[in-house]
Amino acid sequence: MSSTRTRNILFTVTAAVSLFLDQWTKVLARAHLKPLWGGVVVIDGCFDLRYSENTGVAFGMLQQLPGGRILLSLMALAALGLVFHYLRRTDPGQTWLHLALGLVGGGAVGNLVDRILVGRVSDFIVWHYHGHEWPAFNVADAALVVGVCLMALDMIVEKRRTTASARPERARGGR
Repeated sequence: MSSTRTRNILFTVTAAVSLFLDQWTKVLARAHLKPLWGGVVVIDGCFDLRYSENTGVAFGMLQQLPGGRILLSLMALAALGLVFHYLRRTDPGQTWLHLALGLVGGGAVGNLVDRILVGRVSDFIVWHYHGHEWPAFNVADAALVVGVCLMALDMIVEKRRTTASARPERARGGR
């Protein structure tokens, strides 16, 4: 199997699994948590499942944005286009980057599906610690954040690798 084909399969499977898990958990949250607006304590003082609806972006940001549904949907489509463009430009051996792009793609599509079909994104995962509570989020948001973090790590590692490989050439150049 060609390495380009392996790259595409890895990306597609990662995106599909993250999209499936996102949509599946949102269906469960709407069916079981929405009637319980108070939510369910999973780990006391740390982790709850509490349904909320978000018209903004990840972690509840930009909820008051005028025309947000259309604008955020267009931004998600543009981001997805960038993901595909970047994927085509990657080296087939950059496995972590392909996983990262799959997570970003799956997460973007997961929230886009909600925004188009429901008009808002369903959030239900709530972390809190010593009185501080982070905004509710969902599996798509988590996939996006993990994917972006993996992309950043890949960039750092690649930069170090490029810098390290360039040093011997300068040393041999004989200043």
